[in-house]
Amino acid sequence: MTTTTATPEKTGARTDEAATLIGDARERIDALDDRIIGLIQERMAVSAVIQEARISSGGRRVNLTREMEVLGHYRDALGKPGTALAMTMLELCRGRV
Repeated sequence: MTTTTATPEKTGARTDEAATLIGDARERIDALDDRIIGLIQERMAVSAVIQEARISSGGRRVNLTREMEVLGHYRDALGKPGTALAMTMLELCRGRV
């Protein structure tokens, strides 16, 4: 990741101090986003293993009961937007049903 000097013009801050704080926080957010993407990619791979095992044993690709548990977990932890986030994550992991 390339570090750039945070300026009020680049950050929308009104002072150099605030621009520095925002620049540092944005670097942290970028690092967190990279970790989140990596974790989602790992989840996709694990989900593919589960789906293959389920299908090869004669089962269905998707277990709706399990998906409802996941949706509830995200909703309980993050509120209503958590449900939308979980739906997107599930779609990434299993495709549209």
